[in-house]
Amino acid sequence: MEYAEARNKFIQSWGALGSQWGINKTMAQIHALLMISEQPLSMEDIMEELQISRGNASMNLRGLMDWGLVYKEFKAGERREYFSAEKNVEDMAVKIARERSKREIKPALRILKEVSGIKENNPEAQQFVKQTGELYAFMEKADNVLDKVTRQKDTLLSKFLMKFLR
Repeated sequence: MEYAEARNKFIQSWGALGSQWGINKTMAQIHALLMISEQPLSMEDIMEELQISRGNASMNLRGLMDWGLVYKEFKAGERREYFSAEKNVEDMAVKIARERSKREIKPALRILKEVSGIKENNPEAQQFVKQTGELYAFMEKADNVLDKVTRQKDTLLSKFLMKFLR
């Protein structure tokens, strides 16, 4: 496989995976492109490479910056804005984990806490409260571990988890 083919396959595949991670295909493709680019790219470079509109590029770059995965850069003498991605894989994983917790786990915890607090006394309601309460407790523990790992990525626990995940 030639470099150009491998590069394109990576960008396309990363885009397809993005939808499974809760982001849209174009956002993931922009992230992939910036992640593998040696130099920061302008919005025009991104639009041309991925064949997307200015509005699409702008909206998705803003989303990636909100996630902390992409940074805006300025070049002396240039009017255009340039963008680069987080290159450190562990830092990138921490940022993604934090954002996914904020967008997915925390809302689920709020709902589970609310629904597991019903006060009906029939067998079905009691089973519901038991099951949702156990699910809440498990997710809360998992979120707490994730929070600790992402706050102190150089701790013994996070080093262990990073080795385990490799």
